Amino acid sequence: MQRRHLGLLAAIVLIGLWLWTRPSGNGDLHAPVTTPAGQVSAPAALPATGTQYPAFLPREAHDVLARIAQGGPYAHRQDGSVFQNREKRLPAQPRGYYREYTVETPGSDDRGARRIITGGDPPVEYWYTQDHYRSFRRFELPPLETRR
Repeated sequence: MQRRHLGLLAAIVLIGLWLWTRPSGNGDLHAPVTTPAGQVSAPAALPATGTQYPAFLPREAHDVLARIAQGGPYAHRQDGSVFQNREKRLPAQPRGYYREYTVETPGSDDRGARRIITGGDPPVEYWYTQDHYRSFRRFELPPLETRR
């Protein structure tokens, strides 16, 4: 009898932890992207930092960009690793030029399909993919020095 209660308690704790750690957000993950690749959308201001982000970036991407500017920490061990551009959808650059970062997908139980790719060290160009490297949208940010 006591084992059943312990199992039930463990299940409640696990569900509570899962709900507590779930990313929040209400972006439409399946909304079509109509802007041609490479075109930058009108920026939306973030009052906390003054940094402007393109309107097409989900809120979770703002957090990732802030972590990139700070040099981490990152949510996933793969974040900051070399993006190899195997699909050749980004301009050709030497190996190690591009780095990838996970953009959390609300409700996903894995890394999801959304990524930010940076180019250069420190980053001088930024790309966003919502469909795991099938398409990219380039966007611009002020240099890291002016955002700190």
